[in-house]
Amino acid sequence: MRINVHAGHNPDGKVACGAIGIIRESTENRNVKNEVIRLLSALGHEVYDCTVDNGTSANNVLTNIVKKCNAHEVDLDVSIHFNSGRNDYSGDGSIGGTEVFVYSKDSKALSAAKNVANALKSAGFRLRKDGTSPADGVKINSSLYVLRKTSAPAMLIECCFVDDKDDVALYDYKSVAEAIVYGITGQRYEEPTNDERDDEASLPGAGTAAGDQNALYRVQAGAYRNINSAKELAEKLKAAGFDAAVVKA
Repeated sequence: MRINVHAGHNPDGKVACGAIGIIRESTENRNVKNEVIRLLSALGHEVYDCTVDNGTSANNVLTNIVKKCNAHEVDLDVSIHFNSGRNDYSGDGSIGGTEVFVYSKDSKALSAAKNVANALKSAGFRLRKDGTSPADGVKINSSLYVLRKTSAPAMLIECCFVDDKDDVALYDYKSVAEAIVYGITGQRYEEPTNDERDDEASLPGAGTAAGDQNALYRVQAGAYRNINSAKELAEKLKAAGFDAAVVKA
């Protein structure tokens, strides 16, 4: 797949930064965003970071995020946010929870949004819903700028509440990122063990220009659900002088 990912808002300490509670939205959405990008890339997907760090106002941040997103032809836009408004700094034993927004019930991002919500539920978060919800944890909102203005199907994820002690106790950016990636792709990335890293380091030719002359080494440049995207990358590689082939996994 080809995917845009961005953290909403400017960084902490700048104009138009995110919500601040027990944790800070603009810190944590960047932690989640970076891990989502790392995992998607490790799984072979093509990912673009469309985060804006130097906006001059809230509107300017949104405008520049959308401009970055629309510069790429992708299958999905993913906006990472954190919620606020619970004001539960002591903890009441109740999880504020998560919600995923899409533009309409006809959005092509709806299926992935449902999967992301369910994956976050499996990570322990309550799924929020209202009268617009086509499914628990998924809400329709046609007023959100990034959902209205991005060219590709888009979702906006409110991971949890920054001002809820119970949410913060449950929250871990790595597990949230893993849930988002699994919801989008249906894939989980298995980190190599120390033994596997040692095995890779001891392969013939590891760390040298030479290798086993009888072996065949495969280099993967990308993996896509859309065959036209795969063909497009193959043609670009060929034009650059590289051998390239589209293989169905």
